[in-house]
Parts: sequence; structure tokens; C-alpha cells
Amino acid sequence: MIARLCRFEPPGQPGAPRAAAPARVGLVLPEADRVLDLAAAGAASLTELLERPDLLAWLEGLTPRGDLPAYGLAAVRWLAPVERQEVWAAGVTYLRSKAARMAESTFSASAYDRVYDAPRPELFFKALAEKVVGPGQAVGVRRDSRWTVPEPELALVLNAAGQVVGYTLGNDMSARDIEGENLLYLPQAKIYERSCALGPWILVGPDEATVRGWTLTLRIRRAGADVFAGRTEVGRLKRGFAELAAWLCRAQKFPHGAVLLTGTGIVPPDDFTLQAGDEVEIALADLVRLVNPVTKV
Repeated sequence: MIARLCRFEPPGQPGAPRAAAPARVGLVLPEADRVLDLAAAGAASLTELLERPDLLAWLEGLTPRGDLPAYGLAAVRWLAPVERQEVWAAGVTYLRSKAARMAESTFSASAYDRVYDAPRPELFFKALAEKVVGPGQAVGVRRDSRWTVPEPELALVLNAAGQVVGYTLGNDMSARDIEGENLLYLPQAKIYERSCALGPWILVGPDEATVRGWTLTLRIRRAGADVFAGRTEVGRLKRGFAELAAWLCRAQKFPHGAVLLTGTGIVPPDDFTLQAGDEVEIALADLVRLVNPVTKV
């Protein structure tokens, strides 16, 4: 079984203006076109659920219940599946990413070449939970960047013990010109307003071997037409999931858990940059699809 955990806002009253409602934790049932509200089952938070050692069995037991409030998938507002988790990212974990980083770099191409084969991975902070963009919300392009691209990535969801307990989709927006100018500019290229999107839900249940058999896809639309499409297999990721999680948790504590983006294997051509008004769609197999418009920040 693969369970889908999410955060969402339920629909308001018919005809009433929509106001922000308290976030709910839900179990998505795509075959029934419904999301179950888990508050009635005692789920106070997503973070709390991800700490349960019996999480998958508990979720399986909820599926046949008919007493939980449920909403149509199109009726709710999806939120990013994070609460107080920090979001981190790994870089240069795909051969394609290494080639792109080396090509964009003015002075530091050898650093990307060395880190790809080094025992220690590249890890960097990406976002606090409150700065993560959810499904349908705009991702940002810096106004001082001339070359910005989305980076579609598998995201590992970790509990407080550093264990991988689920997977979601992430978009690590990146100003390639700023990063390429100088490695010391990496935080400015990676960490800015609307630079990280996650969602719409967390997949619980599959093991690493299963996930490595899945395909990641990226599609970018401009004025309703495709301007770029790419794909890669998660199996091309050089490092193991537990390996990346262990490096992240060295000399670190994450009392609320963490989300770790695992790097990208899809890189648009060097003459392509995102524009305000574009739409970015990322998909993982046929299980998760994350769509965000693009704006200037």
C-alpha cells in the first residue's frame, strides 16, 4: 500500500467568500476522488503522524471507515506538506547536474566535479517551513537574475530520528547565473522569497528500491504552450536515501523532522530561463503532481 498524507484547507460554505481556514491533515484517496479529514481520527498534526512507528498500518485501518469527514479533491485548497520542518537540499547528485554546474561556473567548475565523487555530499539549507510555497502558489524568479530555472527533485521526508518516513515532490528554484558567478553566492542563488515549492502530498509506504524505479518529469508552459519538457529516472541518483539522511543529521538535530531535496537530473538548456507568467509542472510517476505559476520577486 502507498498512502498519501497531506495538509489542506476544507471548502467554505457555498456562496460565501473563501477565508483561510485552519490547516487540516488528510489522507488522500485518489481512486475515490476524496480526502479524509484526519482530525476526527485524532491526528493533531502532520509532524505527530510522521513520528508514529505504525503509521502505514494505522492509515490502512482508516480507509474503510465511513465516519470521517471527506471532501472532493477539487474542493479543497492544498497546502505545502510541512509544518515546522526545515527544508534542506543536496546538490550534484546526478551526473547531468554535475555537468550543468560545471558549465555555468565561471571560476569553480572543479569544485562540482570533485563533490560528485567525494564521500561527503553537498548539503545546503533551503527554506523554513513558513517560507515554502504550496501547490498552485507562485514560485519566484529573482529580479536581479537573468538565468533562473526550476529544479524538479524527489524530496525525502525525515522524522525526528532522521529516518526516511515518506517522499514528496520539490522544486528547488535556482538562479544559475548568480551561482555560476561565484560559489560563495550559493545562498543568494538558492534561498530567496518563493524559491522552494513542495507537495501536494507525502507518499508513505514504498521502499527505496520501489522509488528508484519511478520517473521524474518536468514540463514548462508559456502562454499555454510547452517550451520545455524533460524526464529522468530516480534510479540515476548517485547516493542512497539513508546515506543522504545520515549526512544531513551529522552534528544536527531536527526535533520536528526535516525535508531533504535530493538533487535534480533534469536541466533545461543553457539558453532557457523562466519568465513571469510561466507554469512549472513536476510529476513523480503517476502518483504526485506539483504545479506552480511563476512570478518575479
